[in-house]
Amino acid sequence: MTNVRPRIALTLARPSAFHGASHQRYRDALESAGADLVALHPGDPMPTDIDGLCLSGGGDIESARYGEADVACADVDTDRDALEIALAKAAIERDVPVLGICRGFQILNVVREGSLVQDVPGHRPEEREGLVEHRNVGVRPGSRLAKATGGAPLTVNSRHHQAVTKATLGRGLVATVVVDDLVEAFELDDRRWVVGVQWHPERTGEVSPEARRIFEAFVQEAARTTTAPR
Repeated sequence: MTNVRPRIALTLARPSAFHGASHQRYRDALESAGADLVALHPGDPMPTDIDGLCLSGGGDIESARYGEADVACADVDTDRDALEIALAKAAIERDVPVLGICRGFQILNVVREGSLVQDVPGHRPEEREGLVEHRNVGVRPGSRLAKATGGAPLTVNSRHHQAVTKATLGRGLVATVVVDDLVEAFELDDRRWVVGVQWHPERTGEVSPEARRIFEAFVQEAARTTTAPR
């Protein structure tokens, strides 16, 4: 058995003073769970030797990526779209564990040929620091998310103005949390561990302790087949 920390690629928005604190929250959550991080920004080359992929939150995905006209997209970075879509496709093809958070959740849906609701009333981009809280959120029994969090009802946060519904859900994805007709978590049924959550578990003060366990479950799954020397 190896004690090597799994190499996790973490995708992030372009570095800026505005994004500094949010980027650090992802780093802290994954490193505390035992990950050896490779931070990737738009335009960076794709790594070839990762054990897991975490797609983080951020701006909207270009609507053309899912075959629709732009009616409400904001903060689009086409270089980031290209990097994350390519990474997600490669990870799914290789059966590498993937965790998608907020925008990352939406990236996974687009990669699986799903689409997005471009604007949910009451969720505006300029209100991202505001908090919409969901309490007593039920998780589908037997799902990877339920195993990761212990299956108890969760308290989670919401900071997204774009969303996935059952009608826009991508191929092979199974909804594991639905709140107010919006899919808030899903997983890919035919891969070892591909999980997406629309909320932000890295904002530890805003979610229940059970919801934070997703990072440990993800890193542990990535470590399970880590054999390459570091």
